[in-house]
Amino acid sequence: MEVKDIVLALVMVIGGLAFFLYGMNVMSSGLEKMAGGKMEQALKKLTSNWALSLLLGTAITIVLQSSSSLTVMLVGLVNCGVMEVSQTVVVIIGANIGKTFTTWLLCLMGVDTEGPLWLSLLNPEYFSLLFALVGAVMMMSKSSENSHKSNIGSILVGFAVLMYGMVLMKDAVGPLKDSAEFQQLLTKFDNPILGVLVGTGVTGIIQSSAASIGILQTLADNTGTITFSMAIPIIMGQNIGTCVTALISSIGVNRNAKKVGIIHIAFNVIGTVIFLTAYEILDMTIGFPFSSMTINSVGIAVVHTVFNILTTFLLLPFAKHLEMIANFILPDKDGAEKHHQHTLLDKRLLTTPSVAVAECENASQNMALLAVETVLLSISLLTDYDERLAKKVYENEELLDNYEDRIGSSLVQLNKMALSERDSQVSSRVLRAIGDFERLGDHAINIVQSAEEIHNHELSFSEGAQQELSVLTAALEEILQNTYQVYKSHNEVEAANIEPLEQVIDYLTRDIKANHIKRLQKGTCTIEMGFVLNDILINFERVSDHCSNIAVSVIETSHNMFETHSYLNKVKFGNKNFNENFEHFSEKYRLPGSIL
Repeated sequence: MEVKDIVLALVMVIGGLAFFLYGMNVMSSGLEKMAGGKMEQALKKLTSNWALSLLLGTAITIVLQSSSSLTVMLVGLVNCGVMEVSQTVVVIIGANIGKTFTTWLLCLMGVDTEGPLWLSLLNPEYFSLLFALVGAVMMMSKSSENSHKSNIGSILVGFAVLMYGMVLMKDAVGPLKDSAEFQQLLTKFDNPILGVLVGTGVTGIIQSSAASIGILQTLADNTGTITFSMAIPIIMGQNIGTCVTALISSIGVNRNAKKVGIIHIAFNVIGTVIFLTAYEILDMTIGFPFSSMTINSVGIAVVHTVFNILTTFLLLPFAKHLEMIANFILPDKDGAEKHHQHTLLDKRLLTTPSVAVAECENASQNMALLAVETVLLSISLLTDYDERLAKKVYENEELLDNYEDRIGSSLVQLNKMALSERDSQVSSRVLRAIGDFERLGDHAINIVQSAEEIHNHELSFSEGAQQELSVLTAALEEILQNTYQVYKSHNEVEAANIEPLEQVIDYLTRDIKANHIKRLQKGTCTIEMGFVLNDILINFERVSDHCSNIAVSVIETSHNMFETHSYLNKVKFGNKNFNENFEHFSEKYRLPGSIL
């Protein structure tokens, strides 16, 4: 081959690889959107059973089209404290089976196109073009189910682009079978150590074992010069090379999260050492008749699958020992890791948007619980002041600020990505709610300051004011607890019951203020206590307003409507359900000797 031909062939290979990687990214993105937040939920709920963990690792790898992407996700979840290291071991083992799926998919490129029409159409070189057409039409669909169809369409288009990349690489390497230089180069790959290093290096550089195996399959099918003895070490090296992404993702995480990457590497290195050593020894002693035979894409898929399945069943009983290896390589420092600080939201999760959105939602639910507990704690200090608990309220408020900052920043980044319709709804709901949760913390601080003033100046409310505050406090506690449950469960029916109680709280604060003026006129209460009471009532009322906002966000985001004032005007008085609930809460929280 002339220099010009070599350069052009290299350009085509690089271009084909680019199409392959882009197509895989588009296809896996579509699959991920269809899976939604189910992957993240499954990882947290099903990893207690080894069989389910194995299937889970296999299935998620097929969806993500990458075992390294799954490992990066696991690193992020462990770094957040969502998962323990022990939960990830079998999932990682299952990922090694899942990544063989793409290898078999690429085997279709070897279907004979010289035979009957129906057989030729089984070759992705042809049927992927039909996929591209159908996918493009579905992506442009404007129906009410556009999001679902668009996801399916992106999967089909991504597959077509991936296969076009394979076609480009196939056309580029075809002439190599007649190249004496290429034949001479291949003789060097009879060295198994070199084969492992090449497989590891190429996969590590492009960070995709599927792409590197696709290149190997293309060379095997279109040059007819790759033998089993050459391919086996390369395939084993490719398994090690896929760990590079996990290694990179482990930079800057806590020690437990680093152990996830170590387990991934240990599994693949141990499997390669054992089986490559066994293969070479047996080949030298008894001799394998297929060693010198040329291999094709199907043979590569068989070797890849058999190697990964055998490694899985060999090391699965030693899953705990893999964790022990990680602990040995990266030991905890005086047990400090047991109490390490988890990252609130790990940026590595952004590589899988549906998982990142799900984790933002989980974080917002934790934030909601913290906000409710903080307000309730501040209210308790009004009657039983404790400086230690007051300090806790201030600490919680800082944590709520941190929650809002981290969740908001993550969702802003995620909203720049292509999210599924469900993930977009979740993102909108969370973004609207976290501001209200943060404000609950601010009002908790204000309530604590009122409690501090009462304690420091040895003030006390009149008996009538105490009774009235007791009723109002009970109503506020109920609306806070109900709001948390509504936000956590996304229950629209219960969410609609928040507004009537909020209206009752508004009326209670109005009547308590009026009764305070009467007590002032009678001389049973002081002006100083009146200022404190007014501050408390203002904050109580604001707290209930934020509860109302959160409930409305649950209702509106599920219906894709964002006109809060319009909604509130519509549900207030004149709405049968609102009226019934308003009467119920009015009766339940009636002030002593007062008619609302």
